[in-house]
Amino acid sequence: MLAQLGEVLGNAGINIDGLAGYGAGERATLHLLVADAAAAREALSDAGIECGEDREVELVSIVDQPGEMGRHLRRVSDAGVNVDLAYLATNTRLVLGADDIEGLRRALHAG
Repeated sequence: MLAQLGEVLGNAGINIDGLAGYGAGERATLHLLVADAAAAREALSDAGIECGEDREVELVSIVDQPGEMGRHLRRVSDAGVNVDLAYLATNTRLVLGADDIEGLRRALHAG
């Protein structure tokens, strides 16, 4: 399925900037980071690949060194915001999601 997903998006000219996923039995859940979610959804749907809901996330450029993730996420934790999605994407970017996306953004960009 991952090969098909990559081929479908590649044939549509859509670059995958980030990907996180896990399998559970016969199903898998993926979060794809792409520049044009509507185009990706259309290409995948046309290929018969089920798509869930779009999700707004925050991208944080980080330095590839020990402690960098903790430095950013300490502010989020101290602000009382619960992160429910986190992974690294291309170009050393941290992808973060939270139910309170605005609170996440405020915490990350404070100070």
